Amino acid sequence: MSFSGMPFDDVRSLLSQLETPDDTLAEAMTQAFARAGYPGTALGRLQELGIWLARTRGAVPPLIGKSGVALYAATHGFAEDALPQQRVRVDAVAAGAAAVSHLCVAGDLSLNVFDLALDLPSNDIREDASLDERSCAATIAFGMEATAEGADLLCVGALGAQAAIAASAILLALLNGKPEQVGAADRNIVSEAISFHADHLSDPLEVLRRLGGRDIAALTGAILAARVQNIPVVLDGLPALAAAAVLYRLAPHAISHCVLASSNSPLEIWAAEQLALKPLLELEFSGEAGCAGAVAAGLLKSAAALAGGVAEVARRMG
Repeated sequence: MSFSGMPFDDVRSLLSQLETPDDTLAEAMTQAFARAGYPGTALGRLQELGIWLARTRGAVPPLIGKSGVALYAATHGFAEDALPQQRVRVDAVAAGAAAVSHLCVAGDLSLNVFDLALDLPSNDIREDASLDERSCAATIAFGMEATAEGADLLCVGALGAQAAIAASAILLALLNGKPEQVGAADRNIVSEAISFHADHLSDPLEVLRRLGGRDIAALTGAILAARVQNIPVVLDGLPALAAAAVLYRLAPHAISHCVLASSNSPLEIWAAEQLALKPLLELEFSGEAGCAGAVAAGLLKSAAALAGGVAEVARRMG
């Protein structure tokens, strides 16, 4: 994505070119299940996911081969002392020592962690916009590179509690939430940030640049790029959910290719309902980015394999 005019113009242009999902292939997959002896929702959520994958991938059967997890790491001005911990997290993932690393090995998933200038925290959202427009747009463009090497399935998330705090502010601003929905430990930061930017929260991209950080901006780009390329996305955690909310407010069908891995906090459960995202899992993960996404990827692979087998049976039956 290259800039033309104002930095966000290219993002808006790309969103305007997105076509609404075509239900033709979803219907074809539904009929295949019926011909194979599984009408309606006989196979439950797996059948539902198989049909969704056919619509998202634009193919019957929906093939899921190369799959991966992309995690983004940044630092935020309201928590500058978090840099050492954040670097430890990044190093653990890069070294294959984090919990998500082991799950990715087990699930045959690639794993990439992106260091988004950890030594340069974004501005403190309680007293300034997190990013200027050009920096935010550039980070969105960087996030879009997550699909550059090709993928059939992408799981996305962000490292660190700071990203979750910024995400909480974004979700409240975009979905008309209240500070009481945020955990007590983070409530003051979120409330002060929303109050400071209250007159500038009507545009979702402006909400992103003011309240988010490089991590959530990059997540927004990754989700958008996957939508353009018909790649299913598993959202892992509040930051990914916040990035999806930005796109949803710009064009609801921009997240038709997304599913939510899990929802843990009351805010996450509420936001998921607002975005019509039903969690795939209830594993009570807390603070370990990518784990729920990696497990959910296995569920989607199973759904794709099921859809493939059913489609073959239906084909033989004529």
